[in-house]
Amino acid sequence: MIHDEGTIALAEPSKGAGSKLYRQSWLPDGAPKAVIVLVHGYDEHSGRYAYFADHCTARGYAVHAIDHWGHGKSEGINGFVPDFSVYHEGVNALIAQLPEAHAKLPKILIGHSLGGLIAATYLLKHQSNFAASVLSGPAIKAADEPSAFLRFISRLLSKILPKMGVIALDASGVSRDPKVVADYEADPLVSGTKISARLGHEMMKQMDLVQSAASKITLPLLMLHGQSDSLTAVEGSQFLNDNVGSSEKQLILYPDLYHEIFNEPEKDKVLTDMTDWIDARLA
Repeated sequence: MIHDEGTIALAEPSKGAGSKLYRQSWLPDGAPKAVIVLVHGYDEHSGRYAYFADHCTARGYAVHAIDHWGHGKSEGINGFVPDFSVYHEGVNALIAQLPEAHAKLPKILIGHSLGGLIAATYLLKHQSNFAASVLSGPAIKAADEPSAFLRFISRLLSKILPKMGVIALDASGVSRDPKVVADYEADPLVSGTKISARLGHEMMKQMDLVQSAASKITLPLLMLHGQSDSLTAVEGSQFLNDNVGSSEKQLILYPDLYHEIFNEPEKDKVLTDMTDWIDARLA
């Protein structure tokens, strides 16, 4: 496997324009058969996917990823985003810098958690760029539907106190593997910052968008979710499976698994399920 890293800049006219994003790639020793565009979750970074990349490169895939604005080694403010479109622009920048040989290959968009929401909303405008997509524990629905009052408060705080932390993640819900949790809590690139009022409101709006426009997603789609996930609702993956317009779609639920199914003790089975499915789509 060959590893490469560097930076790219957000060039599009937005509140994040000019920011430097960290990017890295893992390449198979031979010519790749396809390219995986990896979109990580909230308060983590692409470096946590080295095992994922080992598996995928061994199966002949090139893996390209960024640290989102405000995450990992990228510029930005932890826990905050000026507008959700900054995440989409990061994906745009990552794809734009792909080597020409990779840009011509089939591309698979894979998003986890918040990255699953980023990926799903990105597909609404750009699905023709991809051969297929995989969403892992995507943040598509809240476990409890927010009331009209909570939506009002969210919108108000987003305007008047946009950087105020409002939602903390429980690290114990990441994995059943104590080492994964300990490594996550000790990782200097994991800030532990609460989700801000602005980001929480932006996420709520994007969840509504995906739910209302799910039928417009028509490319092959695989949804993977741990049934004991306490950080994102399994109902979101079930909703997508029931409502997307894809003729080729599959939902795999893993009993007992927590949120980060790629970091659970059963990760090898999960990763094999994923790459077997992608292989079949490419065939």
